[in-house]
Amino acid sequence: MKKLNIRFEQDKTLDRIDVVIRAGERDAEVDALIEQLTRQEAKTLTLLDRSGCPSIINESDIICVSADGKQVRVMTQQGVYYARQSLQSVEKILEDSRFLRISRFELINLQKVRKYDFTIMGTLRVEFEGGMETWASRRYIPLIRARLSGEEGYLC
Repeated sequence: MKKLNIRFEQDKTLDRIDVVIRAGERDAEVDALIEQLTRQEAKTLTLLDRSGCPSIINESDIICVSADGKQVRVMTQQGVYYARQSLQSVEKILEDSRFLRISRFELINLQKVRKYDFTIMGTLRVEFEGGMETWASRRYIPLIRARLSGEEGYLC
């Protein structure tokens, strides 16, 4: 294992923890460190599967969360789960930098998005890894554009 040099730098302009890994090259050891840091940051939710059995789901596995009446549905690559709490409660639990509200009834995981398609008509289609898609509410598009313009590489 390579020697680690860990130091703390205070920056009062930051509202989150910013971790930078500097190394001579990206190798398996660096990738393992990134994976370990990512896993520690991720939160989990206890959700119900289709049969009503509780399951612990890592937030990094979530594709999107949607509300349909009183039912909150959580889509993952493994399947569909249901939350006992409201969409707003789930949103408060999930990591702000990872999730984005695209309508009154839906949150998406930005890390699972493959493509954003802003149309001439002013609508936004969101395509996820695996081909699943959803549409953003027109009312939320200015907020979505503002959020994505701050994150390099998201906007076409």
